[in-house]
Amino acid sequence: MVDKLSYFVSDVHLGLQVDDPAGREARFVSFLNSLPQETESLYLLGDIWDFWYEYRDVVPKGYVRVFAALTALMDRGVKVYFFQGNHDVWTYSYFEELGMVRLDQPALVQIGGKTFCLGHGDGLGPVPLGYRFLRGVFHNKVLQFLFSLLHPWLAFRFGNGWSRGNRLSRHEEYVFKGEEEPLYKFAVELEKEHKVDHFIFGHYHCEVDMKTPAGASFHVLKDWMSSSPYLYSSGISVIGGSVQKSDM
Repeated sequence: MVDKLSYFVSDVHLGLQVDDPAGREARFVSFLNSLPQETESLYLLGDIWDFWYEYRDVVPKGYVRVFAALTALMDRGVKVYFFQGNHDVWTYSYFEELGMVRLDQPALVQIGGKTFCLGHGDGLGPVPLGYRFLRGVFHNKVLQFLFSLLHPWLAFRFGNGWSRGNRLSRHEEYVFKGEEEPLYKFAVELEKEHKVDHFIFGHYHCEVDMKTPAGASFHVLKDWMSSSPYLYSSGISVIGGSVQKSDM
């Protein structure tokens, strides 16, 4: 019997006008189209889009090939799950209308007889107060409503401009603090109450592969700005991979 496969990907940042956005989107579409027939599920761990905001009757334009590839997977019977990241937090119903299933972090999921703890990773653990405040602003229903009063032309340009400026201001890759990182501390505390085999997150834009004190694997996925990282589970192990760069 062939093991069912589950794939995990994070931080593609579709739409970000930095580092060949068309090529990045083409690599992501190639990845989606290349998933083998044994694929059972795909987990999108947040920030797949660099800026996403849904009005009641308006969604961001573009990404036709991405949605076509996701729809084709779901038509094959692949279950597609998504988490809101800090860049694509404003998803309300469109992804569900397409057939995707939203999960809220931290989600404990059974895959192949193993317990996975999944999420985007932002806001988990003892993170600084300033970031907690900013995250609260993004998730505030009143502020979301006020933002929705802006015309889409203005809202999307403000959101995309802010995100691009934020990205360009980062001159160095984030250095994960290991056992001192709030996300790792969160994992250590969680496994005191729950048996977890694998932790998988995104958000930090750097690759992390560690073990927790209880022996669980702890992974953070790198972003897709210069490579195309993903993890997959064959039911007995979690393995990394990368899509080759495309000239498309």
